[in-house]
Amino acid sequence: MLKTLINIFRVPELRNKVLFTLFMLAIYRVGFHIPLPGVDQQGFKEMADTQLAGENSAAGRIASYVSIFSGGSLSQSTIFGLGVMPYISASIIFQLLGTVMPSLEKLQKEGQTGQRKIQEWTRYATIPLCIIQGAFWLSYMHSVHVAGHHTLVQSLMAHSFSFWFMSIAALTAGSIFLMWLGEQIDEYGLGNGISLLILAGIIARMPNAMILLASKVNLRATVDASKNLNIGHVIFLALSFVFIVAGSILITQAQRRIPIQQAKHTRGRRVYGGQKQFLPLRVNHGGVMPIIFAQSLILFPGFLFDQLSKWWPNSNVIGIMHAQFQGGKFLYILTEAVMIYFFAYFWTTVQFQPKEMANQLRDYGSFVPGLRPGKRTADYLEKVMMRITYVGAAFLCIIAIIPTAMNLWLGIPYQITAFLGGTGLLIVVSVALDMVQRIEANLLMRNYSGFLGGEGNKGRRIKGRQS
Repeated sequence: MLKTLINIFRVPELRNKVLFTLFMLAIYRVGFHIPLPGVDQQGFKEMADTQLAGENSAAGRIASYVSIFSGGSLSQSTIFGLGVMPYISASIIFQLLGTVMPSLEKLQKEGQTGQRKIQEWTRYATIPLCIIQGAFWLSYMHSVHVAGHHTLVQSLMAHSFSFWFMSIAALTAGSIFLMWLGEQIDEYGLGNGISLLILAGIIARMPNAMILLASKVNLRATVDASKNLNIGHVIFLALSFVFIVAGSILITQAQRRIPIQQAKHTRGRRVYGGQKQFLPLRVNHGGVMPIIFAQSLILFPGFLFDQLSKWWPNSNVIGIMHAQFQGGKFLYILTEAVMIYFFAYFWTTVQFQPKEMANQLRDYGSFVPGLRPGKRTADYLEKVMMRITYVGAAFLCIIAIIPTAMNLWLGIPYQITAFLGGTGLLIVVSVALDMVQRIEANLLMRNYSGFLGGEGNKGRRIKGRQS
């Protein structure tokens, strides 16, 4: 491993890409700590302490989820508070519209030219989404009363036009700047820029989780109510982290290989083709998207019943539903699992086109042995994809439930168990694997050994999707 890291800095082009990427991430972390002018930082600190005490509340789960996925920080209301969520939302919107709008679908098939046009429209759509999301966040800051006596906005700036204009402009500019940083990393750095920004935001929370874990561990024989964890909990967490990360890597890279046979062509006196290849179908084809959609939508029933319970406190039905949609309850877990399965199949249906794939195989003179090209091949590919999606969705359900289960059953704070599953872990695993594969491809291209290099591993590469 040390030799591989040294080789990275021996290649000038790869070294420059790595250093440029680190420099862009350093700029992102600096802006991460610049607060919006006019906000009450003491109020935000008190709100964070309240959410830490009630981490399973609806508001606490929403704030935790947004901070993980956006790569920003609404807990301090910085200029990068919205993160890259508006840009990601715009990208998802255009990706879904491409399946129902023939004009967008035609652009997607035009290759690099069409993708540039769609990316340009995505940038334009990001601006109104920033304004809308920023307006919602500012309205929330004006409506929340911390400790029952003041809002999250300073009294001199509250409800003033200058504060609204300045804050929305700052949040929009910060999100657009992060979008630009991500595109610079894509062009001059190493890896996917937007994903790396989210990865940096997730990893930056790990030191605080370690400090919190150290403060909760009791190494003495005396009983301390504030320290409810012992050395057994720490060992269990470490082993669980290793096994869960290994399982995440395994299921992320897992493939079902469909044998493909090329037809033989006779040209003159020579026979071409006839080779046997494989068509890889990913087990977790939807990636992190199903769990993102499910976890974002499952937050709203709890938040809705939380508000309804305040308006009708004597209603038994609302009280039962409010209790059941708290994190870790049976109805909450069941609904989340059903939504993960639904979005896993939905995303696979949107992204995976068996008819188009079967037509491409037929046009290139390839076929699946035992199946006629065309409809029979398309039906077979769709059948296989539906079966392996069931396994991938089951894995996503387990990953989504693990943090809440450990939080409730073992009494470990959610800020610690969040690194044992959920959206954050899948993002970290997928982005880290992509980075490793890109670095390894650059090293092997220049005759350097990769991460699996060595005397007994010559010629081996990390399996999975290659850049």
